[in-house]
Amino acid sequence: PLWTADKPVSPFKLTPRHFEHIMSLGQPWEHQHGRISLDNSNSHESNLLEYEAFDVLSPRGPLDEGKVLLIVDMRVAENRKDHYTDNFKSSSLIVRRNKEFTISIKLDRAFSAEQDDVQLEFLIGSSPNDNKGTYITVSIGKGKHNRHWKGRVVEIQGNEVTVGITPNASCIIGRFRTFVAIVTDFGRQRTQRNQDTDFYVLFNPWDPADQVYMDKEEDRQEYVMNDVGIIYNGEYNNISSRSWNFGQFEEGVLDACLMVMDAGKVPLLFRGNATEVVRQGSALLNAQDDKGVMVGNWSGDYSSGTAPTAWTGSPEILLKYASEGCEPVSFVQCWVFAGVMNTFTRCLGIPARVITNFFSAHDNTGNVKTDIVLDKDGKIDRSRTKDSVWNYHCWNEVYMKRPDLPENFSGWQVVDCTPQETSDGLYRCGPTSVNAIKEGELSYPFDAKFVFAEVKSISMFLLLPYTAYVGKLILTKKKDSSRYEDITSNYKYPEGSLKEREAMQMAERRGVSSRDYLPLAEAGVTIELQADTIKMGENLKLTLNIKNQTSQTCIISAIITGCVAYYTGVTMSPTQCDYNIFTAESLTIDVKALEYMPYLVEQSNLLFVVYGQVEESETSLSTMRVVNLHPPELTIKVNMTGSPMVGKELMVSVEFLNPYNFILQKVNLRIDGPGLILTKLKYYSQILPGASVKYKVLLIPRFLGKKVLMACLDCPLLRQVTNQLEFEVVKDENRNDLKE
Repeated sequence: PLWTADKPVSPFKLTPRHFEHIMSLGQPWEHQHGRISLDNSNSHESNLLEYEAFDVLSPRGPLDEGKVLLIVDMRVAENRKDHYTDNFKSSSLIVRRNKEFTISIKLDRAFSAEQDDVQLEFLIGSSPNDNKGTYITVSIGKGKHNRHWKGRVVEIQGNEVTVGITPNASCIIGRFRTFVAIVTDFGRQRTQRNQDTDFYVLFNPWDPADQVYMDKEEDRQEYVMNDVGIIYNGEYNNISSRSWNFGQFEEGVLDACLMVMDAGKVPLLFRGNATEVVRQGSALLNAQDDKGVMVGNWSGDYSSGTAPTAWTGSPEILLKYASEGCEPVSFVQCWVFAGVMNTFTRCLGIPARVITNFFSAHDNTGNVKTDIVLDKDGKIDRSRTKDSVWNYHCWNEVYMKRPDLPENFSGWQVVDCTPQETSDGLYRCGPTSVNAIKEGELSYPFDAKFVFAEVKSISMFLLLPYTAYVGKLILTKKKDSSRYEDITSNYKYPEGSLKEREAMQMAERRGVSSRDYLPLAEAGVTIELQADTIKMGENLKLTLNIKNQTSQTCIISAIITGCVAYYTGVTMSPTQCDYNIFTAESLTIDVKALEYMPYLVEQSNLLFVVYGQVEESETSLSTMRVVNLHPPELTIKVNMTGSPMVGKELMVSVEFLNPYNFILQKVNLRIDGPGLILTKLKYYSQILPGASVKYKVLLIPRFLGKKVLMACLDCPLLRQVTNQLEFEVVKDENRNDLKE
């Protein structure tokens, strides 16, 4: 026989008759107990077959008439509370690694640990295998022999036995199927397939043995449990922000995150390693080369999809991807990539946060210099400029041990799914240690040199070096606050310090090009551009301040160039003014709205560059300033007296007035808020000049505590008009079944 009572003989030889019969059934051939396939690796043993056990749907061997399984209870509510997963909007059991959960099994008679052999089987994937950790058997009773997970009898009450199961600290994360089998002298009886007994295993940042362990509860609450965040943008002198719905606990999001890995064919063996999960995720969340989740687009034409500035959160994107057969979602840019990556990692249990790097270099040439070449008129020479400096760029940090690196390089790791450059053949970046970046240790995996260039490369304007320009300011949301935290010092030492020079020397030893520029002659004159904070459509006053630190009168010849720019540094429609400046200490330039309004693009910025020369010493001067134009106001109001309560209807209104003298067409208004409302979309064909719109929506808060409601108005002529409203949801004193 090919099978014994319990398992097949594997590998095994077949007679020609057996071989012809099995091959006629197709390759591989599936039996109710497993799958066998021909091993062609040795031509002398072409009849040698490989066997893989998989999901057994029917009993194996004769039924034991003396014992029948009646009920398997996954004890969902109490287990989820113990495992910090009760926020997930799901009816399934969700647990974390290396923490015990309990299952109750009701039999037709009392359980005896000395006489009975009960086996719990947990399977994941299409071809579960004991050797690969995808077929887990936990035995209780007389046949106890557990290999992967721990099991114990917690309690016996009559015919019901409660079993404690502990997945190991490195087990695969994902959705497992559950079977319970009774083994007797007559054979084995197994429960039928039942989706109600399926459960999910996630990473466990509460457990010191887990790779993603964080030791402070306030950190876990912010970087794992917080389902709404703030993403910073704008310009380092004029920081803007927008709220983002991470929504990792929303219905269907966990399944969508697992589907991302399934669609990307991430091997199950990788899914127990947080380093591999985030590296694979950084490739799979962009669709640049592998039909991933999101399509990046910086062209300004979004007519075949949704504008990147219109999204308010991750759930809408992930659920759209999952419901439409894993078709990439159009369109997104860096902060959306980072927002969705944050959801993906937090949902799976990996601590994560969104980072914004102001003046972020994109080093296309790999020399860790950002070469921005100006022509003789002071304009950026696009034909000779291969690199770019983005006003800001968003990526993620994830927190984990790095067993593949020295111990001091564990902790926060950079991971970036915005497709910029390839890594091991795919568009992805990281994880790379933040500490390693700071110390210049760039030989460790993954992509350390590219991240180093983003925060520490030399910005070269016409071969004038600006070492303090790139990575000017690096921010993330502060824990339990709506304010930002400056984490620049996590990435780099103070400019000009001994530690900074030592880190750069280390980077050079690790393959970074040395700073082989000639030292600049001291000009004795410094220049600085200052500008007002203005809304789009307002006039701008630009001031050039000049400080002469010499004892002589100096003559400066300067060119001031102004243009509209994308946040990626790409410029549009430059204008130029030539000035010969003598002993004046400042120069004021008035920029009229009518000069820049016809050329505005999304996330509109005005870029001003000054390039000049001190005639007496023939030394060069240059400086630049980005002016971020603020959009008009979007108002959110709660129409009620008193505090919002759980389970009680709440009316909210969103209002907008068109302040411009042109018609806004194809306007989309989104309202979003985790624990409050699923994403709602309102479309207006047009909003006339001076006209206003008001949209009312009814929502019912589901949980106690601080909640954030966010809104975004977006159209081709006006992007990223956002606002958010924070409020506290309190308990209805007539109810006592509520939780935070």
